[in-house]
Amino acid sequence: MVEQAATRVLTCIQCGKCTGSCPESGKTPFNVRMLVRKKQFQSAIDEALPWYCTSCGACTIRCPRDVKPSEVIIELRAKLVEDGDIPVALQKALENTFVQKNPWGRSRNKRADWAQKLDFEVPHVSETESKRLLFVCCIQAYDPRCMVIPVNVARLFNAGGLEFGILGEEEACCGNEIRRIGEAGLFEELEEENKAAFEEYGVKEIVTLSPHCMNVLKKEYGDMGIKVVHYTELLAPLVEEGAIKLPGSFGKKVIYHDPCFLGKQNGVFDEPRAILGAVPDLELLEFSRSREMSLCCEGGGGRMFFEVEATYQRNADVRVLDAVSRGAEIIATACPFCVMTLEDPATEKGLAVKELSEILTEVL
Repeated sequence: MVEQAATRVLTCIQCGKCTGSCPESGKTPFNVRMLVRKKQFQSAIDEALPWYCTSCGACTIRCPRDVKPSEVIIELRAKLVEDGDIPVALQKALENTFVQKNPWGRSRNKRADWAQKLDFEVPHVSETESKRLLFVCCIQAYDPRCMVIPVNVARLFNAGGLEFGILGEEEACCGNEIRRIGEAGLFEELEEENKAAFEEYGVKEIVTLSPHCMNVLKKEYGDMGIKVVHYTELLAPLVEEGAIKLPGSFGKKVIYHDPCFLGKQNGVFDEPRAILGAVPDLELLEFSRSREMSLCCEGGGGRMFFEVEATYQRNADVRVLDAVSRGAEIIATACPFCVMTLEDPATEKGLAVKELSEILTEVL
């Protein structure tokens, strides 16, 4: 892998498409092309620079030589992690994950507490005939704002007659952000633990709530022989075909924000829009920068756990201003990281931010 990475870097022609597509370029000191160049020549780098990256993947998607600049950033971060040159907040997130298997450091035996808010029992995946696993992961399991997402999705699946189970406290962090922070060893531990649980209980399908989980389970856990989908991919046909009835009326102007890990990195664009389009009296609006060109919210790549020191207009602020200019009343998204980063600036401008499952539950 090290030799392959070195070979990729040498093929860089310094065209600048990576920097041109980067949401951090021009407003922060971060410059992907420059860092790749320094990697080519093994030059010293400013240790603060790699932490600006949000892992949105735009640079890798646009690179004409398949250098995978976003992977180069991970390699640079890995060296900094090895040397101990890492922001304190990120170090704490890694320590928490090592001990409790989640960056928040919450007790592992509380991982399924969200299910107590349901009026029906959620079985362990081993007790289901379908062996369909609802993979909740950390932010939905522990963060009060996002804990509503598994509750809502569970209710929607139940309404649509879709059987599923969970792992509860046996589930560990998916490791998507851990890998992107640069802690490869810890990522491998999480991967091995989760894969062992999937194999032990005969999991046949994994339904993720977070696009970050979907990405890592689908692309970076190797070939598990298990189908991995985002929950919107299952809900869309259930809503469109009427298996889930939506008798309520929404009556709001909603603009949809494409999450990077769901949209540009995994090509799930239509299902979230189909879901919103099926909600009665909902007027669906679009950002000028949408789908493959969607503006990153800056929540990925470990940025959820710390703030860079530079002062500049955050992408979330830009996104909210764009939503206001379009006449939106609500920003909808299908990623908990996006919900968290967009909510504060949206509230300041009088807009609400809702995860798709929240909108559906309101009209269920």
